[in-house]
Amino acid sequence: MDPNTAGVLEAQTTSSLPLASSSSAASLSLDGHAAGSFLGSIVGDNPYFQAGFGLMGVGVGLTVLRKGITLSSIALRRRLLVSLEINNKDRSYEWFLTWLAHRTAEAQRGRAFSPSAWTRSHQLSVETAYEQRKNGSSSVLFKLVAGPGVHWLQYKGAWMQVKRERETRSMQLMSGIPWETVTLTTLSRDRSLFPMLLSEARDMAMRGQEGKLVVHTAWGTEWKPFGLPRRKRPLKSVVLEEGVGEKIEDDVKAFLGRREWYADRGIPYRRGYLLHGPPGSGKSSFIQALAGSLSYDICLLNLSERGLTDDKLNYLLSNAPERSFILIEDVDAAFNKRVQTSEDGYQSAVTFSGFLNALDGVASGEERVIFLTTNHLEKLDAALIRPGRVDLAMLIDDASPQQARRLFINFYGGTHNEDDKTVDALGEQLEEIVNDGVTVGKRVSMAALQGLFIRNSARDADCAGGVAQRRVKGREEAGKAVWG
Repeated sequence: MDPNTAGVLEAQTTSSLPLASSSSAASLSLDGHAAGSFLGSIVGDNPYFQAGFGLMGVGVGLTVLRKGITLSSIALRRRLLVSLEINNKDRSYEWFLTWLAHRTAEAQRGRAFSPSAWTRSHQLSVETAYEQRKNGSSSVLFKLVAGPGVHWLQYKGAWMQVKRERETRSMQLMSGIPWETVTLTTLSRDRSLFPMLLSEARDMAMRGQEGKLVVHTAWGTEWKPFGLPRRKRPLKSVVLEEGVGEKIEDDVKAFLGRREWYADRGIPYRRGYLLHGPPGSGKSSFIQALAGSLSYDICLLNLSERGLTDDKLNYLLSNAPERSFILIEDVDAAFNKRVQTSEDGYQSAVTFSGFLNALDGVASGEERVIFLTTNHLEKLDAALIRPGRVDLAMLIDDASPQQARRLFINFYGGTHNEDDKTVDALGEQLEEIVNDGVTVGKRVSMAALQGLFIRNSARDADCAGGVAQRRVKGREEAGKAVWG
């Protein structure tokens, strides 16, 4: 091939390359435009896509709004509301329920459409206090309180929500009582009303007990007041043999005033008393009167109670309420004639060794005063009445002639039926009558004399018709009245 021909071919080849490239670019441009038109048709012209995208946007917006409302509500509650929780282990729990029950009773006495009528509790619970006595009689008291649920009350112009909740799936380990809480909710600006409300509930509870004796009984492993507070009995109304009551009272007062003395010497701060004697001599009455005179309560413990065990007994003795005497009556009968009453065993599982250890063992509590009573001192084990468990034992015997005269004067002195001189004279004659009976071996209890005085007037009780007029015959008739 000649050079000219080669140059022409090269020129043709070179000129044809740009044309091919331009064609390819045009083709790509057309394809991109087609793809864009297709996406545009889907996004801009497809109503289904637009609707789905719009719904998704609405859903996201509503979720954000709901979350915002929730967070705002939580923030507002934290800023504007305040809650107070009271659990049933706290002493104010019973005070508040009693206070609320009192307000509910007041609301029920109001008019049907009065503001107070709207705060009445319609969800109620009953609390029953039951006591079975040894003589077969029993006492049952009912108290209606706000039950589990939501209640409303208005206190000093502020509305409060009261929510009582009960946890039934878990129980208190020792007592088996369900956990309960009461939650009060009000505006934050009214939080200062909580202390005022609790103080009012406390004062109401204390006012019911002011000047009265509270008797506690064991409920599982808890001490709970039984019934209503009782009027205190004057100590002088229990007539014991001369000097006996004074000795016990002085010993108790000396013990209560020597707390630091015991601590300095490393001696456990506890004291035990044993009052023994025949039935009706005034043992329990004296303990009750002594507790009232010292402004102490009484914790009545029955060792034969069903379900009572050594560990529960130890817990009860170690956790008695402050300023209270623990009273265990007829201790001689606690461990005698124990019979199986059902498949679950004995009425009480307390052992004698467990009882001794609870009195002064390593795990026994301090700061307590225990009174034991018995009608048969000879039946008690020597280990029970040794010093440290029983620090003072006193005989409370049947009526002596002097006791009979003092009891007679206490009953009838200062009355309008007889003047004091006549009462003193009749009292001396009664003393002679009782002395005549004691000389020949007759005995009369203070309870029997008290029953005689309650049923008769001064002259009838003393002389069965008149010693002053018929001294000899009257002495015989009076003796029949006293000795039966």
